[in-house]
Amino acid sequence: MAKKTRKQAGGTPATVALTAAGTPFTLHAYDHDPASPSYGEEAAEALGVSPERVFKTLVADVDGELTVAVVPVAGQLDLKALAAAVGGKRAAMADPAAAERTTGYVRGGISPLGQRKRLRTVLDASAGQHATICISAGRRGLEVELAPKDLAALTSAVLAPIGRA
Repeated sequence: MAKKTRKQAGGTPATVALTAAGTPFTLHAYDHDPASPSYGEEAAEALGVSPERVFKTLVADVDGELTVAVVPVAGQLDLKALAAAVGGKRAAMADPAAAERTTGYVRGGISPLGQRKRLRTVLDASAGQHATICISAGRRGLEVELAPKDLAALTSAVLAPIGRA
C-alpha cells in the first residue's frame, strides 16, 4: 500500500514529503544524459532555468557529522563557511557511498527532502533572492520547484552564505 501512495504522490520520498506537508511545488522531468559531467548544469539547461536558481544538494562531513549543503549549481560549496554555519571547525565532502546510504538517494539525485535519515541542512543565503528555486526531486532527471522559505521550513535549514562563485 505504501508503494502505491508513493507512486500517486510523484514517485520519490521528496515528493511524498512535499505532498504530505501540503507544500506547493511544481515537478519538472527531463531526459537525463548519463554522460553529462554536471547533473545540476544539465538540469538548468534542460529546464531552461538560470543556474543561479537551480540548487544542488551536497553531503559533507562536518566534525564527524553528515550535513547537507544546498548551493546554486552556478557555484561551489565553501566548506569553511559550511562548517562555520553549523558551529563546526572542519568540513570535507562526505564519502559518496555514505551519503547515498544515509540519504537513501543516489548521487546526482540526492534531495534535501525525504531523506532516509534527516540530516542537518544549510541552504545558501542566495536562495532568498528568488521567488522559487529548483532542487532534486530524488532522482536524476527530476527536479522540484518550490519557494526557498518552504524548503527551509521543511528541512529546518539554516540560511547562510555557503556558496561561492
